[in-house]
Amino acid sequence: MKKLYRSVSDKRISGICGGLARYLNIDTTIIRLLVVAAALFSFGTVAFLYILASILVPKESYNSYPEGYEYY
Repeated sequence: MKKLYRSVSDKRISGICGGLARYLNIDTTIIRLLVVAAALFSFGTVAFLYILASILVPKESYNSYPEGYEYY
């Protein structure tokens, strides 16, 4: 079963978008663009949810990477 984690290797602010992209198996840029667009049109609701997710979603450990995955 897949779990949602904040990304350690693919993050700009807190790693939520990178973790969500890995969870959904799509490109991180698409998630980031959707979050920015939603934040602009939601009058702060998405920004609040992003901050809340940054607090509640655990950070992934380096042991959770698949075998052969290279991280920097």
